[in-house]
Amino acid sequence: MMQHKVPIRSCVACRTAGEKSRLVRVVRTPEGKVTLDLTGKAAGRGAYICRSAECLRRAVKERRLSKALHAEISEETVQQLAKAIEQGLEA
Repeated sequence: MMQHKVPIRSCVACRTAGEKSRLVRVVRTPEGKVTLDLTGKAAGRGAYICRSAECLRRAVKERRLSKALHAEISEETVQQLAKAIEQGLEA
């Protein structure tokens, strides 16, 4: 029986590598809007963050998320991410 390879991604804040399903994906859509991608399949440029408030804070403060997405991150998006992480969302 063939085993499926588990996708590994790195957090833009702490650089820790982990399973894609354990990280939160943020995507810049082709229209330029930055949103949370709960499916992990949305079209656009994506970046991953650990599901911790500390990693989100660091990614925003050090502009790592902005650089990874090549876009400015609005305060609204930051709050949406913080709320999702706080609730322990299941993607």
